[in-house]
Amino acid sequence: MSKSAAALAVILTLTAGAARAAEPAALKYGAWGVDLTAQDPKTRPGDDFFRYANGAWLDRTPIPADKPAVSLRTYESDLAEARLHAIMEDAAAKAGHAPTDVEGKVGAFYRAFMDEGRVEALGATPIAPQLAAIRAATTREQLGALMGRQVKDFESGAFGIGLDVDAKDISHYAIFLAQAGLGLPDRDYYLQSAFAEKKAAYQAYVETLLTLEGWPDAKAKAAAIVALETRIAEASWTKAEERNPDTTYNPYSLPQLEAAAPGFPWRAFLAAADLGSPAKVVVVEKTAFPKIAAIYGAAPVDVLQAWLAFNVADNAAPYLSKPFDDAFFAFRKKTLTGQDEEEVRWKRGVHAVSGGDFAAGDRSDRFGTLGWAVGQLYTARYFPPAAKAKVQALVADLKTAYAARIGKLDWMSPATKTEALKKLAAYTVKVGYPDKPRDYSKVVIRDDDLVGDVLRAAQADWAFYVARQNGPVDRGDWGMTPQTNDAYNGSLIDIVFPAVILQPPIFDPGADPAVNYGAVGGVIGHELTHGFDDQGRKYDSQGRLRDWWAPADAKIFEARAKAFGAQYSAYEPLPGAHVNGDLTMGENIADLGGLTLGLDAYHASLHGKPAPVIDGLTGDQRVFLGWAQAWRGKLRDDAVRRQVVSDPHSPRQYRVNGPVRNIDAWYAAFGVKPGDKLYIAPDQRVRIW
Repeated sequence: MSKSAAALAVILTLTAGAARAAEPAALKYGAWGVDLTAQDPKTRPGDDFFRYANGAWLDRTPIPADKPAVSLRTYESDLAEARLHAIMEDAAAKAGHAPTDVEGKVGAFYRAFMDEGRVEALGATPIAPQLAAIRAATTREQLGALMGRQVKDFESGAFGIGLDVDAKDISHYAIFLAQAGLGLPDRDYYLQSAFAEKKAAYQAYVETLLTLEGWPDAKAKAAAIVALETRIAEASWTKAEERNPDTTYNPYSLPQLEAAAPGFPWRAFLAAADLGSPAKVVVVEKTAFPKIAAIYGAAPVDVLQAWLAFNVADNAAPYLSKPFDDAFFAFRKKTLTGQDEEEVRWKRGVHAVSGGDFAAGDRSDRFGTLGWAVGQLYTARYFPPAAKAKVQALVADLKTAYAARIGKLDWMSPATKTEALKKLAAYTVKVGYPDKPRDYSKVVIRDDDLVGDVLRAAQADWAFYVARQNGPVDRGDWGMTPQTNDAYNGSLIDIVFPAVILQPPIFDPGADPAVNYGAVGGVIGHELTHGFDDQGRKYDSQGRLRDWWAPADAKIFEARAKAFGAQYSAYEPLPGAHVNGDLTMGENIADLGGLTLGLDAYHASLHGKPAPVIDGLTGDQRVFLGWAQAWRGKLRDDAVRRQVVSDPHSPRQYRVNGPVRNIDAWYAAFGVKPGDKLYIAPDQRVRIW
C-alpha cells in the first residue's frame, strides 16, 4: 500500500468509526469499493459509461418523495443530517431559555424551530415590523435603503451586496455589488416560453404571499411585480456571462457609480448595509446596472413597496406559520424541482440552524444560521484533529501528479509553465474545519423567538464581515461550514474539504486504493484544476486577477476549451433541455482534470509495480468505476430543467461520460472502439491538463 493509500485508510478509520452503526446501507459498497450489483451489464461501456456503472441501481432506486433527487451524495447528506439531528436534540435537552454557551444556543435555536405550536400561533406577526417599515417608506430612496438591509433582514431587491477579497488588491477586501431582483431561478424562466407555466405559478405564489400578509390588491400587485422582474430579467446578464472575471471586475467610486447608474439611491442602500460611504465598490454586471437602476427609478412606489413586502414573506416563509410554509414548499420545492413531499419538521429544523447544502438552494440554507457553531459541535464529535494531516498528505500526492503533468505539457511555453507551477505550489489545503472558531458570545438566542433568532444570527454574521473589511485579509478564512457536503477552490488560493464530504462514497475506509483515487482523488484533482479552468487560470499564484499567460498558450487553451464546451452543448438530458457548455465550462474542465489526476496519482502510488486485478477488473478499470459510481444519481425532470439553465454543474451522467471519452486510458481499459456511441477519434479528444 502506498503512503497516500495508507493515509487514506487511516483518515477513513478515524472519521467513520464514530458512527459506523448509523451509516445507511446505501453508502456501503461491495467488498472492495465498487457496487457490482449497481452495474448494467447490458449496456456497453463505450455507449454509456454512466449507465454501465450504475444502470441497475438507477432502475431500482426511486427518488424519495421529500427530495428532488437521489444520489450517493444525498445518502451522505442523510447521514450528516442524522448526526446533526442527534447533536441538536442533545443540545436542546440541555439548553436554557436564553443560553450563553455555543451548545446551548444551538439547542435553543433548534427548540424554537420545533415549537410548532408557537410558530402557528404567531402567524405573520414576526414580520410585522418589516411590513410596517415598508408601508412607512413612501419614496424610492427610503425603499432603496430597506433593500440595503438584505444582508441582515428579510428584505431583498434590485441589487445584491457581498464582501470578498479584492481581486486586484489581494491584501484588502472589497464591496461587491451584483444584479439581483429575480424571484425565479434564472432570467430564462421569465424569457423562455418553455418556462411559461413556471412563471405563471410564480405569479400565483406572489399573490398568495401578499394575501397572507394582508397586502392590499394582491392580485394586481402580483402581476405588476412579475412584470417588473421580467424587465429586470431582460436587462440582466446570463449566468455564463457572469463567469468571466475580466468583465465582472469593475471598480467605481461612489460618485462614479451614481453617475453611471442613476435612478437608484446608492448611498442610502450602502449605509443601510452598514457600509457607510465607501471609497470604492466593485460592480459585477457593468452594463446591466444602468438598465436595472432605470427600471427601479421608473417603477411606481406602490409596486416597489409590494415587491419588498413579497420578498420579506418569501425569505421568511420557512420560519412562519403553516400557510406561509405550505405556499413556500408548493412553489419553491414542488413546482420548481418536482419534490413531492415536504421534509419532516426536524429535518427543516436541522437545516435552519446548521445551514449547509441541505436546503436545495433557498435562502434558508445560508441566511441567519448558527452554521459555524454547529460545525464546532459536529467536528468535535465526528472529525478528530488527527484526520487533517492525513488528508493533507493525500492532497500533496495529487499536487505532485499535477506538477508532473504541467511539466510534460507539449502546448505550454516554459515561462507559462513556471507561473503555473508557482500557483500550484501556493495552494493551501484546508481540511475538516477552521483552525479558529467563530465567536458567538454576543449572539442572543432564545427558545421562544424563532424569527428573532434567525435575524440576530444574520446580523452577527454580517457584522463579522463588516468589522474586518478594512483590516488585513484573513488567509485562514473558510467559505463553507464543516457540515457542508461539498468542497471548493477559493479566492485565497485555497482548497477546502469540509468534514462532511470526508465519508463514503467520497471516502471509503475499506475500499481498494484504485477506487479511492477515482473517487476522492478525482474530487481533490477537480478542486485543484479549478485554479486552472477557463476562468480560474486568470488568477495568479497570489490570487490576483492578472494575465500571466503567454498569448500563444492562452490561444491554444481557449481553442481546446471551446472544443470541450461544444461537446457538452450537444448533450440533451431531456427533450429541448440542452446542457450549456459555456455555463458549465469550469466544472467540466475540472472534472476532466480531476479524473485525469486521480488516475495519474494511482499509477504513481504503484511505484512501478503492476496493479492487482480484483474480480477480473484492472486497476484502471477500478479507478474509472470509482469515479462513475461516486457520481451516480438522478433528478426529477423539473430539477433537471432548472439545472441546465441555472447551475454551473452538468447533470451527473455527463460528469461521467463527458470526461472519460476524452481520456485515452479509458478506451484501453474498456476496449472502446469506433462505432461505440461515446467514441471520439484520438485527434478529436480534448486534452487540456
